[in-house]
Amino acid sequence: MKLKLVPIAALMAAVLASPSAMAQKKYDPGASDKEVLVGHINPYSGPASAYGTIGRAIAAYFKKVNEEGGVNGRQINMITYDDSYSPPKTVEMARKLVEQDKVLLVFQPLGTPPNSAIQKYMNAKKVPQLFVATGATKWNDPKGFPWTMGWQPNYQTEAKIYAAHILKTKPNAKIAVLYQNDDYGKDYLKGFLDGLGAKAKTMVVKQVSYEVTDPTVDSQVLQLQASGADTFFNITTPKFAAQAIRKAYDSGWKPVHYLNNVSAQIGSVLKPAGLDKSVGIITTQYLMDPDDKDWKESKAIKDWVAFMQKYYPDGNLHDVSNVYGYTVAQSLVQVIKQCGNDLTRANVMKQAASLKNLQTATLLPGVKINTSATDFAPIESVQLQKFDGTTWERFGEIMGN
Repeated sequence: MKLKLVPIAALMAAVLASPSAMAQKKYDPGASDKEVLVGHINPYSGPASAYGTIGRAIAAYFKKVNEEGGVNGRQINMITYDDSYSPPKTVEMARKLVEQDKVLLVFQPLGTPPNSAIQKYMNAKKVPQLFVATGATKWNDPKGFPWTMGWQPNYQTEAKIYAAHILKTKPNAKIAVLYQNDDYGKDYLKGFLDGLGAKAKTMVVKQVSYEVTDPTVDSQVLQLQASGADTFFNITTPKFAAQAIRKAYDSGWKPVHYLNNVSAQIGSVLKPAGLDKSVGIITTQYLMDPDDKDWKESKAIKDWVAFMQKYYPDGNLHDVSNVYGYTVAQSLVQVIKQCGNDLTRANVMKQAASLKNLQTATLLPGVKINTSATDFAPIESVQLQKFDGTTWERFGEIMGN
């Protein structure tokens, strides 16, 4: 009888031990005792290539984290692909990351059209499409798309803030709007028109769109100027933002100029356009600008500069996109920390939806990250700022939801 009891005892021991072992560590593809494999898609080439620096800053931050021991003893290894801001290519890269590279999650894929192209696929595969680099309102839909989450303030909220500022400071404005003819541009436009309310019909005198494949927006800017508008809402990505700023100035048009936050970079937009031609532009911010005199000597920006010099020495110290990459990477590190030893895709989303008053060092004071199972919009506050020819000058209070 003893001979029969030994294997039963061993079996019982294994059964009793296994729940404990499983409670300690749970892994989905892309996670192990040693690493967390993260996928990333960015336009390193093409019309939105100015954003390529975000991917490089993120990779540099993960390198820093890994050198310091990783997260919960695991290295964060990132596989990043170039999609040239082309949705069909984004689909191809997402499939490669999920099906061939077997990443745990896809982090910070950039752009509204590219992310729209992969959203259904990512949700069907139940792979986190996490902290997407676009402020489209659609990313806050935990019921319809529980595997997709935004990060930055949404475009409609931002546009409503511009509309409110115009209604307060220039109630009889004649407004011209330039927008990119895709989900990104239309999302901003909707928020702006909603913000103006009933006055939109009389205040907006001209709307002109452009395609991302257009070589320039010069002709569109001239159409807007010809409308007699004295206020300009510029909804463009960096290449076209620089063109629009330069053309408006060179043509002698001097409207009150509002520029969407996604193109409010001094290094990659205002300098190419001409700093003198950018004076007076109004935008929003939720991150510390390294050129802002209020932050230049702060510990947060000094730490960021030291990070850049060591891990991304070729990066532009005047480009807030590099602060963005650094900050969003810290947000993912926090999510992975909270996952502990349960590195399943479901737990990644659960932890991403459980961020409470997270304030990474380079967010503006008062701007905090909060998420829940019913709210997938991490950052919902911004502050207005105006360009003075050298740097952005913030004004007014922190605004938003």
